[in-house]
Parts: sequence; C-alpha cells; structure tokens
Amino acid sequence: MSLTDAPWGGSLPALGRATSQADLVAASLREAILAGRIRPDDVLVERRIAEQLGVSKTPVREAFIQLDNSGLVTTTRNRGVRVRDMTRTDAQHVYEQRVLLEPWAVATVAHQDVPVPDAENAHRRAAELLQAGEWSAMAMENRKFHWALYRQCPNPLVVSTLDALQDLTALAVLQIFWEMSPTAAAEHDEHGAILRAVKAGDADGAERLMREHITASIERVRESGDDATIA
Repeated sequence: MSLTDAPWGGSLPALGRATSQADLVAASLREAILAGRIRPDDVLVERRIAEQLGVSKTPVREAFIQLDNSGLVTTTRNRGVRVRDMTRTDAQHVYEQRVLLEPWAVATVAHQDVPVPDAENAHRRAAELLQAGEWSAMAMENRKFHWALYRQCPNPLVVSTLDALQDLTALAVLQIFWEMSPTAAAEHDEHGAILRAVKAGDADGAERLMREHITASIERVRESGDDATIA
C-alpha cells in the first residue's frame, strides 16, 4: 500500500519551522504517525512523500533515517519503510527505560523551582478530555504533560532520550492501548500529585511519585496479556 493509497487519505500536516528540510519532513511524518493517520501496514514511499511535501527525495530519505533511529519506523529491503508494529514487550521495554531516567529528570526540575505552566495546562485539558471520554486526545495531553515537566531538565542528553521514548510511548498507546483505560482517572490523579510536588519544589517527592507512576504502567503492561499487537 502506498502513501497516497492509504485508507487515511495520505494527508500529512503542513510543514512548520525546523533546522533543515529533513527535520521538517521528519516532524510532519512523526505527527501523522502518532495521530494514527499512517498505520503499520502503510508503506512510506519516498517519491510520493517528496511530491506531497514539495521537497526533493534527499530530505525524505534523511527523515526516514531519523525516524528509524528513533524507533518509529522500521526499514527492511523486502518490506520497505513502515511504521513500527509495537508489541507489549516493546512497550514494557520503553517504560523500563523511562523509569530509569524520567524520575531523576523531573526531580531536577522540582529542585530548580521553575514555573511549569505548560504542564498545568496539559493536566487541565486532560481532565476535560477524561470527563468527555475522549481517550486518544487525553493520551496525547498526558504525553504533553510528561514532556512539559522533563524538558526543563538541564541535561540535554536526558531530554533527547526521553523525547524518543515519549514517541514510542505514544505509539504503544495508539497501537496497543487504543481504548479508554480503566485506570485513566487514577493516572490523571497521579499526574496531579506529581505536578503539586514539582510546584512545591519537593524534588524527592516528585521523583518518588514519578517512579511509582511509571512502575504502575510497567505492571499494567505485564498484566495485559500475551506478546501480540492489537493495532
């Protein structure tokens, strides 16, 4: 199946600002993938993406390399470039990496005592979406909440690693945990407790709460069934 023949219509978001054309193409494809408009069975055709986005094939090829390095796509000689098909084991591995880094990153933010308005806004919007039962949109706001907290960590390598892990988390939620989670309300409350600890400058509390929060996700993945996709 080609990009233009895909059931989602082949629609990609408009290009925004970035440091290179490859970055722009990668950002457009990443948004389409994480919004579910490009599915694992869709083949990403270099020439057709270049035509749609008005660029040469070179930045598209470079964007494929970026997305392959981040884990969002897989590239094989026989099957071409496709969105990664996540399994529960993949999801567990992502959360296990996050639990090693994200609690520490959030603790450093709490220690700096900096304002976190983006996290507050994401948490508020998530509450509205939870009330409306809009799970997919709420999952994206939850991702923004995590990003808004750890992005102020002074270690750019940690931030970069967590960015990639957040993309894979979003892909796992999209492909595996696609329906409303029965623990969504509890997870939202956990976010609220983490946010309060960060705003209070309680680094130890923020670190502990974030570790417990991600560990609970690991347990949910382990209990969710066999190693198989549910895309």
